[in-house]
Parts: sequence; C-alpha cells; structure tokens
Amino acid sequence: MDQNKHLDKTAEAQSSENKKTRHCNGLKMFLAALALSFIAKALGAVVMKSSIIHIERRFEISSSLVGFIDGSFEIGNLLVIVFVSYFGSKLHRPKLIGIGCFIMGIGGVLTALPHFFMGYYRYSKEINIDSSENSTSTLSTCLINQIVSLNRTSPEIVGKGCVKESGSYMWMYVFMGNMLRGIGETPIVPLGLSYMDDFAKEGHSSLYLGILNAIAMIGPIIGFTLGSLFSKMYVDIGSVDLSTVRITPNDSRWVGAWWLNFLVSGLFSIISSIPFFFLPQTPNKPQKERKASLSLPVLETNDGKSQTANLTSRGKKITKNVTGFFRSFKSILTNPLYVVFVLLTLLQISSYIGGFTYVFKYVEQEYGQPSSKTNVLLGIVTLPIFASGMFLGGYIIKKFKLNPIGIAKFSFFTAVMSLFFYLLYFFILCENKSVAGLTMTYDGNNPVTSHRDVPLSYCNSDCNCDESQWEPVCGNNGITYISPCLAGCKSSSGNKKSIVFHNCSCLEVTGLQNRNYSAHLGECPRSDACLTKFYFFVAIQVLNLFFSALGGTSYFMLMLHLKYVPWTDIFSSPITGGILAPIYFGALIDTTCMKWSTNNCGTRGSCRIYNSTLFSKVYLGLSSVLRVSSLVLYIILIYAMKKKFQEKDANASENGSVMDEANLESLNNNKHFVPSAGADSETHY
Repeated sequence: MDQNKHLDKTAEAQSSENKKTRHCNGLKMFLAALALSFIAKALGAVVMKSSIIHIERRFEISSSLVGFIDGSFEIGNLLVIVFVSYFGSKLHRPKLIGIGCFIMGIGGVLTALPHFFMGYYRYSKEINIDSSENSTSTLSTCLINQIVSLNRTSPEIVGKGCVKESGSYMWMYVFMGNMLRGIGETPIVPLGLSYMDDFAKEGHSSLYLGILNAIAMIGPIIGFTLGSLFSKMYVDIGSVDLSTVRITPNDSRWVGAWWLNFLVSGLFSIISSIPFFFLPQTPNKPQKERKASLSLPVLETNDGKSQTANLTSRGKKITKNVTGFFRSFKSILTNPLYVVFVLLTLLQISSYIGGFTYVFKYVEQEYGQPSSKTNVLLGIVTLPIFASGMFLGGYIIKKFKLNPIGIAKFSFFTAVMSLFFYLLYFFILCENKSVAGLTMTYDGNNPVTSHRDVPLSYCNSDCNCDESQWEPVCGNNGITYISPCLAGCKSSSGNKKSIVFHNCSCLEVTGLQNRNYSAHLGECPRSDACLTKFYFFVAIQVLNLFFSALGGTSYFMLMLHLKYVPWTDIFSSPITGGILAPIYFGALIDTTCMKWSTNNCGTRGSCRIYNSTLFSKVYLGLSSVLRVSSLVLYIILIYAMKKKFQEKDANASENGSVMDEANLESLNNNKHFVPSAGADSETHY
C-alpha cells in the first residue's frame, strides 16, 4: 500500500513537472512570437512617419491632409479596440494576434499599390526658350522683350493626364491601407500583454514588458535605416533614366522610393503572423490535447436536448458579457480618476504623436537636412538610447517594488525631465531663410513683412517670368531666388544637376564686387553655425527620448496596476490623440507656408518652402503647451490617488480589517487588466 502511494506521488510529481515544463516552453515561444510582432508593429509605425514627407509631395497634398492620412491608423484602431480588448481574452488570443499581424501586413502592401497605378512623378513645369536652339538647359531665363512659350511636356518625366498625376485622389488607397494596418495592429498589445501577465510568474510582468519594449526597438532601427536608404532613391527608380533627373535629395521637390518601405514592412508583418497560428490557447496545455478535450463533449452529447441546452447556455453567456461590458463602460465614464487619466494621456500622446509625425519636415526646414540624414541619426543614435530607457524603466519599477502612487510619481518625474530638454530646442533655432520674393525683396536689399504678393524689382520686371514656377537657384550672394528668370539670369551653362546661370541682374544690385553674378541650381545651403546647432539638436533629442522612454514603461505599468482603468477603455485616449494631433499640427504648419506648388490640375498642391522661424514656433510651441497641460493633470491624478488610498485605509480600519503585506503586494501586482466576463467595474477603486 505504501509502495502504491509512493508511486502515485511520484507520478503526480512527474506530471506536475511536465506541466511546468510545457508551461515554461509555451510561454517562452509565445514571448518570442510576441517580440517579433512588436518589431513588425514598430517597423510599420516608423515607416509611415518617415514616409510622410514623401507622400505629401508625391500626391501633392497639404500637411493637414497628410496628417489625416496618418491618423487613419488610429481610426482603424478605434473601430475594433474596445471589442478586441474586452472579448478577446475569452477567445484564442494567439490566433487573434496572428490574424491581426496578417491584416497589418496586407495594409502595408495596399499602401504601396498607388505607386504602380500612377503616372511618373513630375516635379516641375518646364519652359523651353527655343526648341531649335542648341541650349544646355530648358529652364527659363530672363528674355527681355521676347515672348516665352510654356512647354508642359517634361523631356525626362512625362505626365499621363491629370487623373494619374500627383494631384489625384490616389492618396485614398494610402488612407485605406493605413487604416487596415491599424485594425490589424489592435490585438497585439492588449491581448499579448494580458496573455503574458496571466501565465507569467508573479512580479515578472514589468520585467517582461521592459524586455519586449526594448526588443521592439529593433523595428524602428530597421525602419529608419530603410527609410534613409529608400529616401535617397528616386521615386520612379527602375522606370526612368536617373541621369535625366535634375533634382537631388536636398531639393524640396524630391520624392524618394517611399513605396518600397511599405512593401518591406508589409511582408515582414505577414511573416511575423505565422508562429501565432501554431501556439495553444494556454501555454500549460498542448494544442493537440486542447483540441481533444474540446471534442469530447461533442462526442458525448448526441442527444438533441443537450445540444439545445448548450446553445441556450451559450446565448445567455454572450448576453451576460455584453451587459457586463456596457455596465463597466458606464461606471468608468463616471469615475473622476478615469477622466483625469484619460485627459492626461490624450495631451501627452498628442504631443508625442504630433511632434514625431512632422519631425522630418521640421529638421528639413529648420536645419536644411534631408530626411535621409535624419533617418540615420534617429535610427542609429537615438533609438538604442530609447530602448535602454524602456528597459531601465521596467527594471527600476521591479527593483524598488513601486506601488501605483510611486509609479505615478516616477512617471511624472520623467515627464518633467523630458519637457525640460524639449524646451532647450527654442535656444538652438537657426535664422530664417533668405529667399528673394518671399522673405526679402527681389533686389535682396530689404526684408519684407509678408511673403504674399511681393512686387517685382526693376532687375526682373521685364523678364516675362512665370511667378508660379518653383525652380530655386542659389546666387553667389547667398540669397535663394525662386527661379533663374526671377533672378534676372541671362544665360546658362552645363546640364542637369550642374547647371550654372550667368549675368543675373538681380545679383548685381545686391552690391557684389568682382563677381560674375552667377547662380547655381538649388536652394542655398544653411550656414555652418546652423549645422552646428543641428548636432546640438540631435544631442538634446537623445536626452529627451531617454526620459520619455524611461517613463514609457512606468506609464504602461500604471495602467496595468490601476484596476479602475482597464485596457478596454484606456486605449481610446491614445487613439483619439493619434487621430486628431497630426491633423491640427499639420493645419497650423500649413499656415507657415510661403510658397505652394500648383499641380497640373490647376489646384494647390504641397508646400515648397516654409517660414522656418514661424514653423519652429508653431511646431515646438504647440507640443510644449500640450506637455505642460499634461503635467498639471499628473499632479491632480497623484493627489486624487493618495486621497483614495487614505479613504480605503480609513474604511479598512473602521471595519477592523487589516490588510497584510501579502495582500498589499497582490494588490500592487494586479493581473486582471483585461476584465473578465461581466466584471463589475464598480470594484475598480
């Protein structure tokens, strides 16, 4: 008898050990797959942000409209996030994540498709002086008392009608593809983290979260690297003779091969979905065993009455889930702490999303650096620092075992430090660009109060120039002119990228001595002092991102710990910020534009050049106001949380109940951040 008991205990121990092994291996495989999906998600996000400036130019649209396109990702999120977060925990979470990754990949591929249906990119209106003349350039120069004729057929890039050109509505496919990407991304974070927290060891969630966020930084590093590479490639690479393309990546009309970014990220997302379809619903039970256990009740219930009873029971359960969801949603909306937290999140997320969406445009306009260079610096220099901050944030929370109030204070501290470094950007701004006809008169001697309707000068009034043309040239006097004709240039030499214009009358009146009054193609570069300020910008960006990342993990853990803010509702705040922020950031940026393009449909296209000083004040000022407002709400939140804890302790003392240390630790390590069926959110604080 004793021997049988010993054998039973040994068998039970072996069975328990096997379950632990399966549980450990299953969770590890899931974490590995989840890390891959995090990389794909981050890659897709960076690809979109780094391609914004090229999409705007390719489709000839404003910053506000391209911001609306960028916000379509969050629109897709908003369509399904509540239902995925609330009901997703009751379904097969790994498969749902796999389906999401697949949809996300399809969205990426769809975003790239317009490139294959549009005509070649046409970056300018060509003006031929005389087709029979052996001229080295087809660009317009000053022809006094002669008639110029417009030739709208570019020798190197041929448009195929207004519908197929950059001013068409083909951007809607980008909008729909980005929305699909948002729908597919929805289940990754809430279901992935809930699965991890349900089956991870007690107290390990914050560490795993920090590791996942750190690994996810591989995605942005790849994205920024590819963005830099593809932005140097001409948009129609493989379709046109690149030797005939006159503009360079430093030109405000340059469009890189943005579509290659989305093809790569889309295919990677599809590949990342594959492992999830082979993972079990729970890591402590193999897939075959789970299917067998699910099939047994079907074999045993052959009676029709039993099947009817099962269907009735299932219908009641669904009704109970829906009723519980609406009851939870209603009670949370009336919770003051929830409202404060959502408003805080909305302001903070809006600042981050709005700033990141237009950071490439900001660097280009303020410091004169192309997006290819910005991609490299953000990807190689700043992102490893950002990943270190995310990991360190999770480690600090675990090391010091911070409670919800401690986490809130830590998050507040990191937000203050991030704002401090952000405000330093105001001290490293460059001077406004010197552009004749926009920031100063055409003779280059006097600044203008407004860039609108600057009158022609005697140096170019007889040149019969097309004032709507944008073909900038840089004079030897350091001033940029809108076109060689408006600079009063009489002749040119060289071809394509090396064109030089001579005898420019508007350069003569600026007081140049012993010069030939020539200009070369392209805008004048920024000064060496401005370039130095750009490197200061990168250094400050590193510190700013480090503290933002340090607070990122604490912010997620605050949501995880505070039961009164379930994942079903808190994501509505970042989503709202992601939809609105790019739009109103873009609308305000549009007000700083000095020169708009005119597409071949006769409508306004994208902006060619901004008032860099006003652009910086709008861009940095709006983000700063949002951040300061969020800090005020942080203070209110911390005060309200302290008050709630004090009230709870007072009530516990009155009832004669004392919470021991184990229960307190259990409260601080709450794992139910995806609510169960019919959960009553009244208990959430």
